[in-house]
Amino acid sequence: MAAPEAGSKEVPVPADHLMGVYSRAQLAFERGRGVRLYTAEGEAYLDCMAGIAVNALGHAHPTLVKALEAQGETLWHVSNIFRIPDQEALAARLCELSFADVCFFTNSGTEAIECALKTARKYHSANGQPERIEVIGFDGAFHGRTYAAVNAAGNPGYVEGFGPILPGYVHVTWGDWDAVKDAASRSTAAAILVEPVQGEGGARALSTEWLRNLRRLCDAHGILLIYDEVQCGLGRTGKLFAYEWAGEDYAPDIMALAKALGGGFPVGACLATAKAAKGMTVGAHGSTYGGNPLAMAVARAAIGEIATEAMLEHVRDVSGYLTQQLEGLKARHPTVIEDIRGKGLLVGLKLKPSNRAFMQWARDEKLLIAGGGDNCVRLLPPLIITREEISEAVEKLDLVCLRAEAEAAEAAA
Repeated sequence: MAAPEAGSKEVPVPADHLMGVYSRAQLAFERGRGVRLYTAEGEAYLDCMAGIAVNALGHAHPTLVKALEAQGETLWHVSNIFRIPDQEALAARLCELSFADVCFFTNSGTEAIECALKTARKYHSANGQPERIEVIGFDGAFHGRTYAAVNAAGNPGYVEGFGPILPGYVHVTWGDWDAVKDAASRSTAAAILVEPVQGEGGARALSTEWLRNLRRLCDAHGILLIYDEVQCGLGRTGKLFAYEWAGEDYAPDIMALAKALGGGFPVGACLATAKAAKGMTVGAHGSTYGGNPLAMAVARAAIGEIATEAMLEHVRDVSGYLTQQLEGLKARHPTVIEDIRGKGLLVGLKLKPSNRAFMQWARDEKLLIAGGGDNCVRLLPPLIITREEISEAVEKLDLVCLRAEAEAAEAAA
């Protein structure tokens, strides 16, 4: 190995040999079952993160395990050079359940977003308007970590140091309708990209009227509406898709899904109307692993469990109970909890103390919760969580709030 140049400093090699891009909790799990995670020492944690809204059916769900084992013994991967029957079957089911006519399968949410962005721009190019490239996004958005996705969201912390900002991305303030209208009216506008319920941005939910107005605005200016339902979709809000709260007449043109789609197995999808996808012809896009037989088998099993009225009714019931219990928690601890946000089982608590400290105190109580923007913490439990388990989570949060109050009193003394 060549010696370092004079004046250069040696860069230490981390002991775990992993790039230092994560701020990890010093906690590891050996197994999971339902809404519980277990350490090697047998300590049980109540999981209200679900792998950041991924494990919608909890851990080691028997239907998913059975599908994985059965497919794992037959065929894992063949590439998209060949037909994949389960891919066709899942695409048909997703289109039957949604506004969409066509699907493209990916390995992750951010890949689904990349496909959505390319689909929108290709649509206008196919219509003879290649200048229409601008994608309008909102502050606080999160669309993944690939290059176009971070530029679409515009979070300075995610684009800094990666070279020039990509052209064609316009960012407006969340809730500023006049700014949205102005951006959409430009002759170079291509699409509006939005999460019906922001996740990382602090669990902010767009109102039904906002969702309807976005649809009307896009129609008025001939631009496409893209919904990022990677986190809020597939049952988490109490409907299969969050856009359904506005009504079928206000559906998007393109939608990105992932997370719950595989119940923990890596899979994503970009759904679109045939009209919106008119430019996505042979060679316009592709994926080596996307839609592989193993992922498709698990995703079909996951959709079979999630897309039932019984499951959606359960989510509406337990989410209503969760909100009620959290309102009581807020009333008991007004110096800790400032606001309750979100929709369904995507819930945010805006805090007065540091959300990072709050998450650690929750882990001390064997409760797992996620962070979020605007000093929020998120509760993203598996959809199968029960009222009893929600009561247990709120009891743990009560203890965390008491600790937050004690810490604040000690600091003020």
